[in-house]
Formats: sequence, C-alpha cells, structure tokens
Amino acid sequence: MARRYDPERRQRIIDAAIRVVGAKGIAGLSHRSAAAEADVPLGSTTYHFATLDDLLVAALRQANEAFAPVLEPGADLAEALARLLGELLSADRARAELEFELYLAALRRPALRAVAAEWYEAVSAALQERVDPVTARAVAAVMDGISLEVLLTGAEYDEAYAREILGRVLRG
Repeated sequence: MARRYDPERRQRIIDAAIRVVGAKGIAGLSHRSAAAEADVPLGSTTYHFATLDDLLVAALRQANEAFAPVLEPGADLAEALARLLGELLSADRARAELEFELYLAALRRPALRAVAAEWYEAVSAALQERVDPVTARAVAAVMDGISLEVLLTGAEYDEAYAREILGRVLRG
C-alpha cells in the first residue's frame, strides 16, 4: 500500500489537540483522542509527536503565536493594554481558558516550561519598547492576574478597572 502524502497532517493533529483540550481539559488529551479528533490513524500522532508533552508543546507554541501584542506608538499604554486584554477575554473566552490551561500545565510538566517562558519573553519584549524591563514584567504579571481573576470567577471583564490598575503599575 502506497503511503499517502499529507503535508497538513501534523498541523491537523495540533489543531485537534487544542480542540480536545478545550473540550475535555488536558486530562482528556491522549494520542488516541487527538487522532480521533483529527481523523488520522493513531500512528500518525505518535509519528509526529512521540510523547503527549511533545504534542502539548506544539499546542502551546501555537497559542503563543496567536498572541502578539501590537501597541500603537504614542497611545496611552494602560488604555491600549486594557483594551487588548478585553479583546482577549471577551472575544473568545473559551480560547482564553484553553490557553491558560496550557500555560498552567507547565507547573506539572517541565517540558512545557520553556515554551511558557517564551510567551512571557515575547510580551515583555513588546512592552519594553515603551517601558523599562522591570515595569514590563510587572505589567505582564498584572495582566495575567486580571485574566485569571476573570476566568476563575466567571466575572465580566471590567476594562475601566484594568485600565486603572495598569495605569498605577505604569506610573510606579
């Protein structure tokens, strides 16, 4: 039997893994569940991703790429960040929950830590175009805290509150 050429298979498996984690949590992800969701043979998932951690790393890296903060020069930074955070939390709350679940998995899965750190480095680098490195890290931490508060409590995102808190951190 000839091998079928399928250049998009790896990406379909990553997308499927993200959907599985979104629906069932990380505990629901297995090579088998990803293969079923991607409609590929089980061997394809293990060919492309030897371990579940390899698959989770690819999913987290894709989530990182989806978030690239673009900050307009000259715009009020607290206002721009509060608006960006609101877009992330309001536009697709399920996606935000999924991404935080992937990041928090790094607490128990050391293979994910480097990829989670890449996200912080990217956010910090974007912020350092406007503020010093210490303030950039503080702002990223505050944004994470506000996001977790909203996601864990089920509360509506309060942009005015976020803008006020971010402004306080930015003013020092």
